Amino acid sequence: MSKSHNLIPPHGGYRKLRSFQCAQAVYDATVIFCNRFIEKRSRTHDQMVQAARSGAQNIAEGSMASATSKKTELKLTGVARASLEELLLDYEDFLRQRGLRVWPKDSPEALEVRRKYRSDGSDGSEQSDRSDKFDPYGISTASPEAAANTLVCLVNQASYLLGQQLKKLEEAFLNEGGFSERLYRERQARRGSRR
Repeated sequence: MSKSHNLIPPHGGYRKLRSFQCAQAVYDATVIFCNRFIEKRSRTHDQMVQAARSGAQNIAEGSMASATSKKTELKLTGVARASLEELLLDYEDFLRQRGLRVWPKDSPEALEVRRKYRSDGSDGSEQSDRSDKFDPYGISTASPEAAANTLVCLVNQASYLLGQQLKKLEEAFLNEGGFSERLYRERQARRGSRR
């Protein structure tokens, strides 16, 4: 068998990435949050939902593009992180503009959200038919303060995971090169074997 099967490496698999799972949880919770607390016809409603969607969708798109462009994967992973940063500012604005308490990073409430995140089963390990499957953080019943702060915690978690992912992608790119470099090496190897 030809070595060319290494030319296009395994790609996709984004559903197994913890960053994607967290970003998807942020998207689902943001839809619930915005439908409850942000005027549906307002520009802010649309922008928050789109920023949350962009976080998850760009991870998926970058993962699929990685087959032929590590540069595109890096770029789209960065776009996902930037979209989530935009969303984080919207949640911080929501809290500030309403005079609501912002949970310190190490507050009992924030620690509880992080604990729940680590055990929420979003990786598919939890297969029960729980009624809170699409609202595991209780955004549909939480107070505005608790809902916004919970989402601040989740967005920060997703951003952290994407930061770690970007470091790994950068390192892999520096060590292995991209598609064009693999293509060049393969062509050179084939030319050498014909001599």
